[in-house]
Amino acid sequence: MERLKGRRALITGAATGIGRATAELFANHGASIVVFGLGGSLLGDLAAQIRAKAVHGDVTRADDVEAALQACDGRLDIVVNAAGIIVPDRPETVTDENWANTFAVNVTGTMVVCRAALPLLQRKGGTIVNVASVAAFNSNPDSVSYAASKAALVSYTRSLAYAGGIYGVRANAVAPGWVRTPMSEYEMQLAAGKNGSSAEVEFEATAKRIALGRMAQPTEIAACCLFLASDEASFVSGTVLVADGGGRAPVHSRAI
Repeated sequence: MERLKGRRALITGAATGIGRATAELFANHGASIVVFGLGGSLLGDLAAQIRAKAVHGDVTRADDVEAALQACDGRLDIVVNAAGIIVPDRPETVTDENWANTFAVNVTGTMVVCRAALPLLQRKGGTIVNVASVAAFNSNPDSVSYAASKAALVSYTRSLAYAGGIYGVRANAVAPGWVRTPMSEYEMQLAAGKNGSSAEVEFEATAKRIALGRMAQPTEIAACCLFLASDEASFVSGTVLVADGGGRAPVHSRAI
């Protein structure tokens, strides 16, 4: 069943990870796609694969965002903001530069895309899905900028939902836990360097702390985005769909 047939979607951060999986899934469900982000040939290859338009650019640059909206040709039904960065830092040593850069991509970039997209979305009551993180709710001291930015993104999404509701525009967030993406690979490599292990050892140790005993695949988070963007979620707005495999559950009490 093509759940998005006849709809146009703009997806940021689409070159890899959750953004890429979402673009592929949406295309399989009948949407026409504009993929926007960095990634060079990766983004171009994706566009060719799913017959999408590719706009190479940075969500922190207003002119790049405008180019992405222009590629929608005056019509837009769905926006998925999957662009994001993480650079580990701690409260006592976080730099102004890292804090500003993280918020520029994870929060301000999303805001600029949504602000530019709203006039088109309001025409037929479109929908926005912002990719947040469970770090918004259970952050750790080694990713203070990232966690704070994702908490801000959740709050911004709720504001969008209330403001957009009068036009029939829905706005929601999905908050993934650990997902096997290039971002998590980067984090595991850092952990391996700190612990004198390997990235795969760190992946396995992290998976053991999740109730389901594994990390998500990007396609599983893409499925959450599909639900929130589809008519099946027609009365869902201003909410956060947590998809963490029970990562916050007390796994130590689970029967073995």
